[in-house]
Amino acid sequence: MDERERFETGMKIRREVLGDSHVDAARAKRNVFSEAFQDLITRYAWGEIWTRPGLPRQTRSLITVAMLVALNREEELRLHLRAALSNGATQEEIRETLLQSAIYCGVPAANSAFRIAQDIFSEKLKQPRPKIQLRRKT
Repeated sequence: MDERERFETGMKIRREVLGDSHVDAARAKRNVFSEAFQDLITRYAWGEIWTRPGLPRQTRSLITVAMLVALNREEELRLHLRAALSNGATQEEIRETLLQSAIYCGVPAANSAFRIAQDIFSEKLKQPRPKIQLRRKT
């Protein structure tokens, strides 16, 4: 695959995962300074990594969520939580990913991520923030 094809493939995947409105907004904000970065992430993050056959998109989304929790990148976490839901991840799978992140990334990071996830779930469902009750194993 040449660089032009990688860009086109990356743009297709990027739009499928993040949505047209996000991609269009990011492209509208590009300028001489940021254009090379937008090209790089489209070709390599989306055109190379997200197109690899070894993991389904849902798994890639959950891995990305966990890494963004570790890095404490709230804006990107919001974006990729939405993407995870669009890619078929369930709220339970996201919750389990955040619980795992609490152990390996720290409780404060996961605490913030849980709050953000609940906001995203509410936004997606167009209803008040859910009160998720966890059942304890006895």
